[in-house]
Amino acid sequence: MSIFDYDFMRYAFAAGAVVGLVAPTIGFFLVQRRLTLIGDGIGHVAFAGVAAGYLIGISPVGTALGFSVVGAIAIEWLRARHRTAGDQALALVFYVGLAAGVVMVSSAGALNANLFTFLFGSILTVTRHDLLVVGLLGLASLGVVAVLYRPLLAVTVDEEAARVSGLRVTVLNVALAGLAGVTIAISMRIVGILLIAALMVLPVIAASRISWSVASTIGLSMALGLAAVLTGLAVSYYGNLAPGGSIVLAAAGLFVLSAATPAFRRLFRP
Repeated sequence: MSIFDYDFMRYAFAAGAVVGLVAPTIGFFLVQRRLTLIGDGIGHVAFAGVAAGYLIGISPVGTALGFSVVGAIAIEWLRARHRTAGDQALALVFYVGLAAGVVMVSSAGALNANLFTFLFGSILTVTRHDLLVVGLLGLASLGVVAVLYRPLLAVTVDEEAARVSGLRVTVLNVALAGLAGVTIAISMRIVGILLIAALMVLPVIAASRISWSVASTIGLSMALGLAAVLTGLAVSYYGNLAPGGSIVLAAAGLFVLSAATPAFRRLFRP
């Protein structure tokens, strides 16, 4: 029987393809701004959102999305308005989100298998509704990046120069933070909120070793992210392994290959 004979696997691969494309795209701008750990921080806020959903009896996906976006914007607000260093703002949101999540989980009595599917991802939980949400939000995120590509790149390369040139730097920073929050939320079912940061970072740093321009870095990041997700999902299905961990290990393997590529080029260079 083929892997695609099951509805949940078709949903997982389709949703995973969207996540594999979106996560490295947003991750590129975070890596260039030395905010590679923002995914972990927002992930812990998303954990609080999932816990809030269980506590009040509504969809954990919706509450996680709201918490993720608000948490990402809060990090940017603390960093920009209060002169708080990026790592300090990240740490504050990181620990508050984690503590709030633990308190709400204990209050809701929701420490069960369903909670762990959000933390580490689970192929079996991907539904048609999840696919629709991931597809719409993922395409919207890519559309926003396409429209704001040049301004976002200008802010990423030199924020002060972008401000002097008249760009609305604060708005662009908030937009990027919101996109990061959306990416975390739509990736919960596939990779898990505790591992999505790796998918946002590893394909980008792998692509940077073999790329030749900014555009090629983004394109290769998306290709490597997609390859990591599809490979990881297939391995997790046939090996009965955790999908989130399998995807991250696949991304790490691609990074190792990209790191070895320059060495091979020098070895065979005349």
